[in-house]
Amino acid sequence: MTTAETAVPLAAPPARTELSTKVTPIQALRQTLTLSWRTIVQVRHDPKELAGISFQPIIWILLFTYVFGGAISGSRHAYLQFMVPGMMVMSMLFATLNVGQGLNTDLSRGVFDRMRALPIARWAPFAGRIAGDQLKQLWAIGLIFVVGMILGYRPAHVVGVVGGFLLLLLFAACFSWIAVLVGVSAKNGEKVQIFGFAAILPLNFASGVFVPTSTMPGWLQAFAKVSPVAMLLRAVRGMMNGGPVANPLFWSLVWSAVFVAIFAPLSIRAFKRRV
Repeated sequence: MTTAETAVPLAAPPARTELSTKVTPIQALRQTLTLSWRTIVQVRHDPKELAGISFQPIIWILLFTYVFGGAISGSRHAYLQFMVPGMMVMSMLFATLNVGQGLNTDLSRGVFDRMRALPIARWAPFAGRIAGDQLKQLWAIGLIFVVGMILGYRPAHVVGVVGGFLLLLLFAACFSWIAVLVGVSAKNGEKVQIFGFAAILPLNFASGVFVPTSTMPGWLQAFAKVSPVAMLLRAVRGMMNGGPVANPLFWSLVWSAVFVAIFAPLSIRAFKRRV
């Protein structure tokens, strides 16, 4: 009996299964939720991340209430009614910088290099970071509201407060795409902070967060009439204090859609160039 006759034929190796590069909308949503949970867990294990959006707004509200409140509105109570919704808007905008800083840190540490090897939607890391940071947004605006209530602020009705909170969270999610673009484009986290003080802070002051826009120069009043922050501010004040809501609410929603339509594609494009 020859060797050839007794040899057992080897089984053919199994065919390699190629990973699909296509991501369905349901899969992309699950990936976004997973990455948002990662952001939430980071806050739970490192509560000091909330310190930056906690102490500074409290200092602002105390200083402006007790130092400038009487001079601007005639009484501390009247100024609180004017300023607390404005401080909630300002805190929300500054809290969006956490999105840019977090993404910048992940890029610097190579987290996104590992994500590129995974079959996930390209926008999922950004959307996950934004969704996870909604917890920080809720903390930022909720803290200002509670401190304002302790100092003497009184909203018109509960429904308006709930509506104001929801509008702020929606606007924050859309405005965060600007922070995403800055975070992806900046070389380090310090430049994200520079953007905050160079762009967001003047935008808040010029939109009437702390003082009525009627006392500003004419050209600045014209800017405040169309500023997205001023529109949001008027909508939140109308909801929480009572007043016109329909027109500023409509334009706040329009600006929110504009932010996503413009800055989401630019952020993904900048991300592809960087990695």
